[in-house]
Amino acid sequence: MHMADALLSPAVGGAMTVVSAGTIAYCSKKVRDEFDERKVPLMGVLGAFIFAAQMINFTIPATGSSGHLGGALLLTVLLGPHAAFLVIASVLTVQALFFADGGLLALGCNIFNLGFFPAFLAYPLIYRRIAGDGELRNRLTAAALCAAVAGLLLGACGVVVETICSGVSALPVVPFLALMLPIHLAIGLVEGVVTAAVLSLVATARPELLRATLPPTPAAGRYLRTATVAFLAFALLSGGFLSLFASEKPDGLEWSLAGTAGGEAVKGGGKGVQGAMAAFQEKLAFLPEYSFRKPPATAGGSLGKIRAGSPGAGQVVGKEGKNSVGTSMAGIVGGAITLAILFLAGMLLKKRSYVIT
Repeated sequence: MHMADALLSPAVGGAMTVVSAGTIAYCSKKVRDEFDERKVPLMGVLGAFIFAAQMINFTIPATGSSGHLGGALLLTVLLGPHAAFLVIASVLTVQALFFADGGLLALGCNIFNLGFFPAFLAYPLIYRRIAGDGELRNRLTAAALCAAVAGLLLGACGVVVETICSGVSALPVVPFLALMLPIHLAIGLVEGVVTAAVLSLVATARPELLRATLPPTPAAGRYLRTATVAFLAFALLSGGFLSLFASEKPDGLEWSLAGTAGGEAVKGGGKGVQGAMAAFQEKLAFLPEYSFRKPPATAGGSLGKIRAGSPGAGQVVGKEGKNSVGTSMAGIVGGAITLAILFLAGMLLKKRSYVIT
């Protein structure tokens, strides 16, 4: 559900950038006020894990589409909403800057759609109410399913609203929604199952991690270290190996755009703000689309053309033929960059004591 710059006007993209930047500033203050130094390594490896997990697109049967985990709900349950929003913002920024996944003009929209709705709406209003203290496994599973679906559907609605308000693509709102909601319902169900499975493992092995705050005890510190090592291993496995088996089918947004366009191309702008952003992204992204650079004649980008290949299906030009070595390298390098950024952010947010003399 990473939006491309082709869908947005500078006004809408700029406004959402301001909104997301303000939310990041607010979350940074809250994390600083409630700072738990023991969680900084966990934030880093969870960011690397979500980066790698988002590379693994899974096929949605009988649709010609695919989806991937958003991960914000899982982050929120383990870290709290404010830290989770900072992690998902870091992941999406790394993806846009260095891997051309999602547009730079659209970055504010993507952060808001994938981060705000799960962390600040689905988690407190749905997950917490259903899961309770998390001790009953069936309630935890139901909470993860309902909250994951709700967060993803709200994000899908956000994409439609931002696209329609931009007026760049002139897509009809009702057909666009009619495709976006069902496909993201299916993706949300998969995300809910995966989230529930991970949380069930955590609840079995280290139930203390599901608490809002951890007691300042040596045992709690050991739990965090164990979880950090486990998620780091998952991140390396996902990014370096499992990403090789990702589906090449268009994701839910691309599929919906192709179906709504009815066979007509949705093209990115080559002039003005969009063109400048695309040129900057092309220079900065050293592993575009999680692979080695392709020759200019075949390379695709976040402003690339989305076309309909058949009714109800679509594809993005330039996604074919990923190099396995490049994909593995992208998963490992991207995870490492995300981890480093979050470690640095954690150190910057750490409270410092000043002695006044």
